[in-house]
Amino acid sequence: MNGLGRFLEFSVRTPDILESLHFYKTLGFVELEIGDVWSHKYAVVSDGELNIGLHDRVFDAPAITFVQQGIAKHARSMTDHGFEFSFMQLDEDAFNELRFPDRDGHMVTMLEARTFHGSEEAENDSLCGSWFELSLPVRDALRAAQFWAPIAPTLLEMREEPTTHMRFSADGVPLGLSESIAVKAPSLCFKCSDRHGLMGLLEQQAVDFEKFPGFEGAFVAIKAPEGTTIFVFEEDFLGEKYEVDESGDVSEFPG
Repeated sequence: MNGLGRFLEFSVRTPDILESLHFYKTLGFVELEIGDVWSHKYAVVSDGELNIGLHDRVFDAPAITFVQQGIAKHARSMTDHGFEFSFMQLDEDAFNELRFPDRDGHMVTMLEARTFHGSEEAENDSLCGSWFELSLPVRDALRAAQFWAPIAPTLLEMREEPTTHMRFSADGVPLGLSESIAVKAPSLCFKCSDRHGLMGLLEQQAVDFEKFPGFEGAFVAIKAPEGTTIFVFEEDFLGEKYEVDESGDVSEFPG
């Protein structure tokens, strides 16, 4: 079984798209040109590495969204491997889409094609710095890894103390499985070299934030209008890597 395709966006439900757009643009994200796939209101912001899809519709959000060519064939392969889909739309006359939850209820979406266009303007870091992980709160990181390993078989980094944290490469997404109680929902992690500049902007623009939120040494947690949490650090909190074999293949975890 192949992977998930190619990472497209971190999809969030956004009741007020203009408010969320203003928030992300204030932080230095660039709005991208969207296609005509969706009938609901939709916008995308990007820093060149991370795309955030803002959707004004009710769906299981947030979701990690990928583009998968040959989506119908891939759906059959995943079903044969025991994956269960919560939503499946496979029709020649429709925009094909699959959705399935992981063991902790986090939603993964697969689409047949892109829903927006890239831009050369979105090639610089936002004021949050460099994106380095999408963190998922999990009850048991090893159990969660058993789910993710077949579709994201490359383990990038791992550590066991003070809480277990595993980072996989999921087709373009550095995906963290975190047992930290500070992570309440899928969250975005950035490494910022200009801490004082960012804090000054947040205070000046009256952005909702919390200093030292208790996650791995983050100096601030920024709350987007639609509820997304952005953790910002001065350094990647995993630091030194645990020993992983040369291939990084962790497709088999003890049950």
